[in-house]
This record gives sequence, C-alpha cells and structure tokens, in this order.
Amino acid sequence: MDIKRTGIVLRPNNSRVVIRPFEVASESRVERIIARVMALSDADVECQLAAVMRDFRDRHQRTHEFLLRRFDQIRRHLFTDQPIGETRQLLIGSYFTQEYALESAALFNPSMVWHPDQSDLPAGSRRFVLSLRSTGEGHISSITFRSGVIDAASRILLDEPTRYVQTPELVPNALYEKNLFHRKLSELGINGPLTDETMAALGDCFTMGDLSRTLQNVLKSHRARQREFEPIAHTMLVLARANYEICFDPKLNLSERIIFPSSPTETNGIEDARFVQFSNADGRITYYATYTAYDGRTTLPQMLETNDFLHFRLSTLNGPEVKNKGFALFPRQVNGQYAMLSRQDNENLYVMYSDQPHFWYSKELIARPTYSWEFMHIGNCGSPIETSAGWLVLTHGVGPMRRYAMGAFLLDLDEPSRLIGRLATPLLEPDENEREGYVPNVVYSCGGLIHGRDLVIPYAMSDYASTFATVPLNDVLDAMIRV
Repeated sequence: MDIKRTGIVLRPNNSRVVIRPFEVASESRVERIIARVMALSDADVECQLAAVMRDFRDRHQRTHEFLLRRFDQIRRHLFTDQPIGETRQLLIGSYFTQEYALESAALFNPSMVWHPDQSDLPAGSRRFVLSLRSTGEGHISSITFRSGVIDAASRILLDEPTRYVQTPELVPNALYEKNLFHRKLSELGINGPLTDETMAALGDCFTMGDLSRTLQNVLKSHRARQREFEPIAHTMLVLARANYEICFDPKLNLSERIIFPSSPTETNGIEDARFVQFSNADGRITYYATYTAYDGRTTLPQMLETNDFLHFRLSTLNGPEVKNKGFALFPRQVNGQYAMLSRQDNENLYVMYSDQPHFWYSKELIARPTYSWEFMHIGNCGSPIETSAGWLVLTHGVGPMRRYAMGAFLLDLDEPSRLIGRLATPLLEPDENEREGYVPNVVYSCGGLIHGRDLVIPYAMSDYASTFATVPLNDVLDAMIRV
C-alpha cells in the first residue's frame, strides 16, 4: 500500500498553561494562610499583588476574574464578616491558584471529525476538528483541540494554535431528565424508599440544587434511618456530578478550549476521546465522543456530546457491558438501533446494539487476534467509517515486545456483527522515527476520515507526539483478505 507520512508533528508544548485552583487539603492550613495575608499592611498587599499580576496577567485571558472567584470559593474560612478590599481579595485568591502545563508530558491519541463550519473554502477542501489527549503533571489527561483544512490534494494545513488555554464554565442549573437519571440509578442497583421518595418529589426535569434540597428534606423525614440513607444520598449526588454540562466563551479560538477533568469519576484524567460526527434519523448532526474516565483506581467508559464544540454534555454510560476501554460509536443508527464497538475482555473486538446511546446490555464477538502482530490483543482505533464496501474499522494490534501496529477490518453495512474482510499485515507500524517516547514502539489513533479517495489517519507516536498519514482508500480495501 502507498501509505504516505506527512511529516507534520504535533509535539507537547510546556508553555501552554491553564490557570487552575490550587487545593489545600487541610482547612486549618487554609485559615493560617489567609491569616498571614490579612496581617500584611495595605502597602505590602499592593506590592505583592503587583508582582503577581506582572508575572501572570498576560499569560492568561481572565486572571483578575479567576482570582476573585477563588477568593469567593474560600471566603467561608474567614474569621470575620468585616469587608475586605478587592486588592487583598485578589492576593488571597492568588495563594489558592496555580498554573498547570496541560500538555507538558504528551500530546497524543488524536481523533478527527469534519468541522461544523465548512464556509469560505476552496473547491475540494474541507475543514476539520482534531481532538488530542494532552497529559501534564501527575499524568492527568484532558481533551484539547486543533483545527485545520485538508485540500483537494489531501494536503493537511493545520491552523496555528494561540498561546492561551482556558477551561470552560460549568453550566449553572443544568437540567437532568428524571426518567434517564432514575434509570441510571436502577442500573447501579440504587433502589429503595430514599430513591423512590426523592424521584417522586422531583419534576420531569430538575437541577443539582433541586436534587440536593429534595434529598435533605427526605433525609429529615427519616431521621431514624439517617445512617442507612446517607451513603445512598451521597451516591446519588456523585452520579449527578458525573453527568454535567460545560460551555466555552464563543470568542475563544478552538485551540484555546480545554476539557479538563471535572467530575468524581475523572479526577485523574479524561483519556482517549473517540469523536464521531453522528447523523440522527431526523437529519440533525451531533458530535459524540466516547472516552475513558479515570479516578486514580478505576477506568470507566463515558460519553460527551456537542453540536458546536462550545456547549458539551458529559455523561455516564450504563449497563452490564459498560466496562474496560475502547468504546467507539457508529456514525449513525443501524437497523433502527445505536451500534458501538467495544472490548470488554481486553482481548477481542465486539459490537453492541441499543435503543439508547447511554445504556448497553449485550455484545457480539466479531473478531479475535489472528495474526502474529496482534496476538496479544486487538482493539479499535476510532469509530467505524462508512464506505460503499462496508464499515471500515481502523484497529490496533499488540504483538511481541508490546509493539503496537495499526490494521483494518471491514464489517457488513447491514449486519455490522459480520466481519467480511481484514488486513493480514499492518496498515501502519512504528518506524525508527516513531518508536521512542513515553511508551515505546506504539502507533495509535482514535479516529480518521475519508477525504476524496484517501483515508486520512491522525496517529500518536509512542504516546508522546502526534502526526498524520494518508493512503488511498482503494489500496486498503483491495489488500483485505475477504472472510
């Protein structure tokens, strides 16, 4: 096959920093820090704040607003209600703020989808959104974005990212659908008088505040069962916090938007987002991404969705088959159902069907490790791509010395559980320029595209940096062994 490496390399850049809260675990220590700042004279406060602003104001877009918000978040630790001037508030806020270099360690596992805006482009060109896994201090991963254009000759032109990065705002008073939330509780085995009374008291849609107040009222009415009910109430609130909405300022460049872990299931990272442009039955387009949430102990498949890459809804996936990693949603319903690739046993590739994208109950085996370069295990490298020949699935296989290579499968369009073709030799494997990195000897993708007659593959090099390759689609299809 005539596979062409583009030579474009996206390397981690430790100068791209985001402003984040600096959390101090001990409440007594927080109080002592505040007391030290309160003891400073007004002149010392002004001098110290001037130094902070000189060093950090131009590195971020809203430093002043962020520091005031941090002060408000720790205001409860003050010993008095005496008014405090804004200058001292800003300085206190700065002691509980830090910079985080979100991609200082790695920029990898890319996924491509077509951009919602395809205006003002030359004939044959298309604009794309590239998502990447960025990893920084503590190996905490988040989702970052780039944009670019693929021209008529399949040349890739990346837009230059800006110097700024900004986290989104949590959507205040985001609404939860009662039926969906109640179903998620049932899937987790959280049933009984507390959940029944709480759900009955809530409207068809409710906010986090509504849920919290209702739980408090129900708990008060069952004081004798407080010890029994409080852990259940806590779990209900954790589930609600794991299903949340975020939004970015529309003025932000796409490269300035970063989805940083926000829920209890994501505290140690949002990993390997597989984006797909999903065509709904009514013609609407929704961008979904399945990703791995990691809390430091457990990995969980989760999902986000957006229409515009400004407003995102992040949610848990439920059902007995929601486990392990590597879920990838098909780009449309198949035979009236949602379809998803999965690998629950960490070895083989499966397909699942459901009438609802958040619940998955059964799976069907479609492929097992067959060739020497994939004997350890196989998995997908992104959502299936629809072609006239079938569903094209980019895959990864692990062979001797834990060496990763990329391959491809072909699934029947009408029956995706039926494997009709696969590559016997790797489509892409690490060359001498790609085998050194955080995890050596790895090439890996979270989703490519077809542009014209070419398959465009963004991929990571040894879990460190990312690049692109192109290959004629017909070359891939013709090289497949028909099953």
